[in-house]
Amino acid sequence: MVKRSGRLRLVVIQALVFALFVTLFARLYYLQVVGGEEYHAQAASQSVREIVVQPQRGLIVDDLGRPLVANRTSWVVSVDRSMLAKMTEHQQEVLVGRLSDVVDVPRRAILEKLVTCGDPGSVAGTCWNGSPYQPVPVASDVKQAVALRILEQPEDYPAILAEQQSVRAYPAPYGINLAHVLGYLSPITESEYDRATEDGDKSVNGASSVGRAGVEKEYDRWLRGMPGYKSVAVDSMGRVLGDDSEVAGQPGDTLVTSIDAKVQGVVEKQLAETIATARATRDTVTGRNYAADSGAAIVMEADTGRIVAMASQPTYDPSVWVGGITKKQLARLYSEAAGTPLLGRATQGQFAPGSTWKPFMTAGALTHGFSEDTRLNCSSSFRVGNRDFKNYESGAYGYIGFDKALEVSCNTFFYRVGYSFWQKYGSDVADVNAKDPLVSEAKTFGFGSETGIDLPGEASGRIADRKWKRAYYSSMKDYYCGIADKPQDADTSDFVYQFSREFCVEGYAYRAGDAVNFAIGQGDTIVTPLQLTRAYAALANGGTLYAPRVGKAIVAADGTLIREIKPKKVGTVDLPKRVLGYIDTALKGVTRQGTMAWRMGGFPLDDVVIRSKTGSAEVYGKQSTSWVASYSDDYVVVMMVSQGGTGSGTSGPAVRKIWEALYGVDGMDVEPSKAAIPGTTPPAGLPTFMKDGTILPPAEED
Repeated sequence: MVKRSGRLRLVVIQALVFALFVTLFARLYYLQVVGGEEYHAQAASQSVREIVVQPQRGLIVDDLGRPLVANRTSWVVSVDRSMLAKMTEHQQEVLVGRLSDVVDVPRRAILEKLVTCGDPGSVAGTCWNGSPYQPVPVASDVKQAVALRILEQPEDYPAILAEQQSVRAYPAPYGINLAHVLGYLSPITESEYDRATEDGDKSVNGASSVGRAGVEKEYDRWLRGMPGYKSVAVDSMGRVLGDDSEVAGQPGDTLVTSIDAKVQGVVEKQLAETIATARATRDTVTGRNYAADSGAAIVMEADTGRIVAMASQPTYDPSVWVGGITKKQLARLYSEAAGTPLLGRATQGQFAPGSTWKPFMTAGALTHGFSEDTRLNCSSSFRVGNRDFKNYESGAYGYIGFDKALEVSCNTFFYRVGYSFWQKYGSDVADVNAKDPLVSEAKTFGFGSETGIDLPGEASGRIADRKWKRAYYSSMKDYYCGIADKPQDADTSDFVYQFSREFCVEGYAYRAGDAVNFAIGQGDTIVTPLQLTRAYAALANGGTLYAPRVGKAIVAADGTLIREIKPKKVGTVDLPKRVLGYIDTALKGVTRQGTMAWRMGGFPLDDVVIRSKTGSAEVYGKQSTSWVASYSDDYVVVMMVSQGGTGSGTSGPAVRKIWEALYGVDGMDVEPSKAAIPGTTPPAGLPTFMKDGTILPPAEED
């Protein structure tokens, strides 16, 4: 009985073992035969990693095809974090220290770059935002000898890669800078990448660099191209064994601008020299040299709004952003002591316009009760309340018309115009909606709002009318009343103390003094140099306001035209032709016998007719701002130097030299509208982009 029972147990065990083997072989058959291909693919995918191949960014060229921004190759040293993670902590410390020494980058900076954005300890703008399998760049523009050392000694630099990558280059034709127009690049942020992913935008990835300013930002979607992807086989340690497959990327498109590099070079040189001269000139009012802390100069096509040249000072070298900017360099760009170089004064600087404002006040007056026959007293001063508002150097010209008032830039003439409208419509300070023809005319010419230029970060300026003053009072009342209620101390000047007391009581009221200041471009009204340029272009072209344009066309890498960026009309100044003609004639007089005449002697004004208006804007606590606004049948030229002195005295010589460059004036008569500098006359067509990379200028018209 016992023998039979043991035999039964043996049979059961044999059956169980047999069943297990049958199950095992069935599973192996399923894995290897039935599902073999699927599991083989999954296993293979675990040993393949996808790496982004960044596309070459598109070129930025001037209207003749001269490269303004190009690309060059740079040796870049990167760290493979997957391999680094396989090392011991001691090995990592030794490797990072060795790498720090050879590439001359602080150890701490390298470690910050290796942290994934969003992880504990990550530093915004420094952390890695790309794929975890992508090598992390830690040093750019390293010397070739350093790169070769890393490549030739892999045993000393495991997990370290050295390769050539494409970075931005600035050929600077004619030595131009153009930093505020071109802009710069920096790594994409985590939030930007997440937003792009949500939108299905595949043109960016975690390792992308994107435009941050200028046309680099405005036209980023075309310039950036489409990245490629390369699959690489890796071993169990994460080391790359070789390429598996590759999807080619698409290079970025080329941006053709309306900038003329040769004119840009002239404009930048004249602006820089004007500022240097002003700083060496004694201000007779303050007894010290002019500060000349900043400036701007613009050349625009009058009939299209296209920007031919645009310069701002102070400026910076755009190449400082290539490969990552240092904290010290970034601090300087934002430093007030350095003049805040990152701020482009042409589009972002806001200044009192001074007497360059008067042609627009003339337009408002001549369409609201005054006429070309009006005669007002250009006395040495004009009393409003208990204050005398004076002419420049207390000059007096007797009873004159608007044309003569523009020629000699008579303040008291326009004081009387502003005061007349204030008495007629606005003496009730409680009426915030009182009619004001001068304010309305200024807004019609586009002041107080952005021009719509294709550059980011444009300032809107400010029209200091009744509504603005009421809003400003509401926002600042507590601050100034706080000063007024306290006993005056050594740190509070008499002016500030008195102003605070008056502001606290009636700072909301738009008084006669506000009205007369507005009429001559003083007070709290501010404009950008670009706004003023666009407004003078409207005088030149008969009343059309354009959104200024830097971009002219988008061209694919193979030379195919993708998009032509045409001039954009955004408004019309509805003035009678007689009024426009009257102002035009008066501004010719400014150049021939008015405040600009002493700077234009010998210039062939019969062949190249230049209209102009000078201005010296006064701001409390600062020196005068120098302005010259001028135009011909073809172009508008405006220059401004903050705390630089008088209009024609400081900016006049430079503006003349710009006009000489535009028309090739060298003391000889020239044919009107025909520029002598090659390429200065705006080309009708676009540059030709050859397959071998050569760029040919547009064909000349017959």
